[in-house]
Amino acid sequence: MTEGVRPPDEALDVVNRVRQALAQPSAGTERAPLRPAQVAAVEERRRFDFGTLPEYEMLKLQKAAGEIAGIENPFYRLHDGRAAETTSVEGREVINFSSYDYLGLNGHPDVSAAAKAAIDKFGTSVGASRLTAGERQVHRDLEALLAELHGAEDALSFVSGHATNVSVIGGLLGPDDLLVSDALIHNSVVEGAKLSGAKRILCPHGDVEAIERALRLNRRRHRRTLIIVEGLYSMDGDVPDLAALVRLKRRYDAWLMVDEAHSVGVLGATGRGIAEEQGVDPADVDIWMGTLSKALASTGGYVAGSRKLIELLKYTSPGFVYSVGGCPSVTAAAGAAIEAMRREPWRLAKLRENGRAFAAGAKARGLDTGLSIGASVVPIIVGNSPNAVILSQRLLARGYNVIPIIFPGVAENQSRLRFFITSRHTPEHIDGVLDAIAEELPEIRKAPSFINVVAGR
Repeated sequence: MTEGVRPPDEALDVVNRVRQALAQPSAGTERAPLRPAQVAAVEERRRFDFGTLPEYEMLKLQKAAGEIAGIENPFYRLHDGRAAETTSVEGREVINFSSYDYLGLNGHPDVSAAAKAAIDKFGTSVGASRLTAGERQVHRDLEALLAELHGAEDALSFVSGHATNVSVIGGLLGPDDLLVSDALIHNSVVEGAKLSGAKRILCPHGDVEAIERALRLNRRRHRRTLIIVEGLYSMDGDVPDLAALVRLKRRYDAWLMVDEAHSVGVLGATGRGIAEEQGVDPADVDIWMGTLSKALASTGGYVAGSRKLIELLKYTSPGFVYSVGGCPSVTAAAGAAIEAMRREPWRLAKLRENGRAFAAGAKARGLDTGLSIGASVVPIIVGNSPNAVILSQRLLARGYNVIPIIFPGVAENQSRLRFFITSRHTPEHIDGVLDAIAEELPEIRKAPSFINVVAGR
């Protein structure tokens, strides 16, 4: 990820200026010295006040700097109803480019009906972990569909996508093991690696030769080795060379895990993900991981692979064993979404058409889409965090909801707006937002910099 990335020195200088300004007493006020008992009381409160943590202080400083510069907080916008290709933000309908609903299945009649029927039959909860409370047929049905989707023997669903990676990686690997991953791998993988205690090597993004070099130099010193990549990278919208990674995992006796969170329902002729997209036998991948919250219009995560892998996880993976089973409605919705995807292939075709149109239109307007292949994720790289936030604010004013990705989520010079493209977007939606960016971004870049505004220069 972006561990070790620091903001520019000039930005740090401004942060220090804001800190000093916030620490100054109001004009015309003087503070009497505190008595010892008062000092002790203050220190007592500070020990139990999370607001005194350095991390919270930095959050306050960031908010204060934004307020000084007149920049609104673009995060946690309040939506009034179902978010699809359009949404209502605080009572105003806008075109929405910040939804994972790639195939437009959120609110699909069959998906909603399956969720409601599951509530009628099983209630809103299964009551405990599946180990304790027993199985429900909706879980087994969904896992059979997921296994078939990935050409695997079996699958297991978890209540959280993030927790799936943390728990599976944290459980399969230990301090004697090695994890080799792409530098832009998802945070859930990073946290799982930390939990495992395994040696972790981050390789430059998309650099298969660097992965080979890491394996050649380190594999023999470790008990087990796991290579992990994403099927479609969630920040950049590009893909790995899966066939090359399969060759490496065989050569160095390593497991290969692919996180398909953003690629199932997006890549491949029938939405089966990167193996189908690149013509690779899915059996050559040891661990398929995915989420139910993107194209499958639900929530949760899953792993697909051999029956022995799934049996092992069923009894040993903490994120499964010690978590309540997936809500019946959520589980049934995901299964119905897979079936709808199969019955309505036009959704995938339209998604890919829209993704290509967005990427081509952006490039024609001189906008930087980075490495994106033009599928479901296409960034517009702005170059610094303040400009990305300001652009998001300007677009919302013009009727487009798109959220910025800023430092430390990405390196400061890679700050961007991340567009999620869906099958329900129209050419008018795409051309309209791209025209708006092409008009607004040059004006933002010509204006006084955020640093200068905050510093009062």
